[in-house]
Amino acid sequence: MSAWRTISLWMDQLDETLTARPALEQDLDVDVAIIGAGYTGLWTAYYLKKLAPGLDIAIIEAQTAGFGASGRNGGWLMGNLLGEDRLLAGLSPQQRRASFDLLHSIPDEVEIVLEREGIDCDYRKGGALYCAARYPEQETSLRRYLDELHAQGLTDDDYRWLNPEQLAQQLRVAKPYGAIYAPHVATIQPAKLVRGLARTVANMGVKIYENSPVTHWRAGSLRTDRASVRSRWIVPAIEGYSVTLPPLGRYQLPVQSLIVATEPLSSATWDEIGLNRGQAFSEFSRQVTYGQRSADNRLIFGARGGYQFAGKLRQNFDLTRDEVELRRYLFGELFPQLKNVQITHAWGGNLGMSRHFKPHMLCDRANGIALSGGYGGEGVGASNLGGRTLADLILERDTDLVRQPWVLPDGGIHALRAWEPEPCRWLGYNAIIKSFVHEDQTLANPATAPWRRKLASSVAGFMEGFMH
Repeated sequence: MSAWRTISLWMDQLDETLTARPALEQDLDVDVAIIGAGYTGLWTAYYLKKLAPGLDIAIIEAQTAGFGASGRNGGWLMGNLLGEDRLLAGLSPQQRRASFDLLHSIPDEVEIVLEREGIDCDYRKGGALYCAARYPEQETSLRRYLDELHAQGLTDDDYRWLNPEQLAQQLRVAKPYGAIYAPHVATIQPAKLVRGLARTVANMGVKIYENSPVTHWRAGSLRTDRASVRSRWIVPAIEGYSVTLPPLGRYQLPVQSLIVATEPLSSATWDEIGLNRGQAFSEFSRQVTYGQRSADNRLIFGARGGYQFAGKLRQNFDLTRDEVELRRYLFGELFPQLKNVQITHAWGGNLGMSRHFKPHMLCDRANGIALSGGYGGEGVGASNLGGRTLADLILERDTDLVRQPWVLPDGGIHALRAWEPEPCRWLGYNAIIKSFVHEDQTLANPATAPWRRKLASSVAGFMEGFMH
């Protein structure tokens, strides 16, 4: 289906025919039924098959592998977990350090699998640069953030300060105030990873059925329009699409992130900018910007998108002119030489956000349900951790993975915190985002009076705290 190529730059770049695997046409009886052929579902199937090759596993996918966030994201493979500071707060210093080490090892674990299975997804572990690069308040916030990280037991080996001269050795922006460098981050071509994983698990004996939307699920079974599946274990690995399968939508809401890609830039332009070893970068503001240099020398740049009333999925990701131009403005502030560059691709995707913005992994053994999600835009790496953790939980392996604070001890889905009803969450989201936009516009204007700058930051900071 050629329309799948328009999902993102990443899908457009694939050197393969995007032909769907056969749909589910006959009833099945399996050991593990996974809903969704994205990263979480595929990683779960991969580690289950590695640990227990005799398991009969089926993946039921509504579209094709890579249709969802796994084929649309910004390509950051992070050794982090959203909200990790709050998740680890109750641990001893030794336990916290061990958990950080586990998280930081995610990119290395993925690299091991890529080499073992022969998956080429343009993996480059160049770290990430979190930059103060548009107004001076960013430096204050960034230094405070670094102090908080070090207070948790992390060191300069994990996160270190770069002054403007040191930053310029890796990335040159128009207004450098400094940056934090984190080595535990790689960049990838997301669609190559998800499609490569799908081929790998299929070769291991996992059955993948595409063009087969699940219409109903419960403990022990699921249904599509054409067939039913009975299974000891059900793994709903659908992240931002949880609203399609009640009651999951009460606990994981879809929000959108939007991305643009420039035409390939010349070597001379990249000599001016930097990013010569696959680094990711982010401009440290509440707009949540992120970028990287693709393997074919494009600038990939994204920023926070939106939320639709009642948690509706956004289906149309033909970005509006305003959506594209906001991202052009943001990267143009960093790289003025790119303000008029041609943008060849613009896209977005639905990602899953849990209440309190904490990812979760759980295993409801009584009902045979295993779940990992709520990654909040950091799912490329977190999904690998989730897949490994679900495999150990299902197989009752007593490992460090299953003893982490993001693994819910009582296991049931109803242990998750539900989102407030509408219109509360829609009103709250829009109020928060407006405060973020106001802060950014206020601070980006050098002529703004100091008291207005302080007020804008105070309001945005209060709203951000309320959000958690």
